[in-house]
Amino acid sequence: MDNIRTVSDTKRKFYGYHTQPINSIYRRFVEELLVEMHLLSVNIDFSYDPIYALGVVTSFQRFMQGYSPESDKPSIFNALCQAVDGSSEKYHQEAEAILNEAKGLSIVDFKDKLTHVTDNQVGEGVLWGTFGAIAANPKFKYSRLLAIGLYTLLMEIDSDLLKDEEKRTETIKEVSEALKFSPEKLRKDLDLYRSNLDKMQQLLTVIEDSLEADRKKRASTEGKTSAEVVEQTETPETQQSENNV
Repeated sequence: MDNIRTVSDTKRKFYGYHTQPINSIYRRFVEELLVEMHLLSVNIDFSYDPIYALGVVTSFQRFMQGYSPESDKPSIFNALCQAVDGSSEKYHQEAEAILNEAKGLSIVDFKDKLTHVTDNQVGEGVLWGTFGAIAANPKFKYSRLLAIGLYTLLMEIDSDLLKDEEKRTETIKEVSEALKFSPEKLRKDLDLYRSNLDKMQQLLTVIEDSLEADRKKRASTEGKTSAEVVEQTETPETQQSENNV
């Protein structure tokens, strides 16, 4: 029997692929996402699917906003995927494909098809094939990242619906019942996700305000320094000459 990869093994792989330091503000998020992906990858009941991939991609994109240097972000995401024996290209391609399928749906069509997801009558495509596989698997391993993928799909179909708490709760319940996992768990995970996004946005605003204040302070200091230099270069002879004039 093969030895199960440990968290330490996965972290070593990650830092072997991405060798640059990670911005301290974002380091906790990156490592928590890495551990979450690791724990799922070694779980016997977990199976990768495009909705999970969309959750990973969306989570990374939303929580890595403002990361500097921007050019390091592809390397970090690639390292996250490779550390759990995945492919960043596959994650992106399948996330985009399933999101594109959702774009052509209304919320009414989506809910109607979802109620028949196990009937093999909802049409072809990655989206409904994935939903069907989830609903038909009694040992399906639910995850927070899958919940984020579902939320992203719903946002693409009808973002206004999710702004209404009552309608959002109702939709989450319908999705959970169709896919056969706990609506309470899904609701709590999505509430936490939304809350964390708000906190991250607030943090980015504080950082940007701080940087702007620092830029203004430097500009003011440089202006004063320039004036002092000019004043200091005026010799007594120059000042006397000006007085004579």
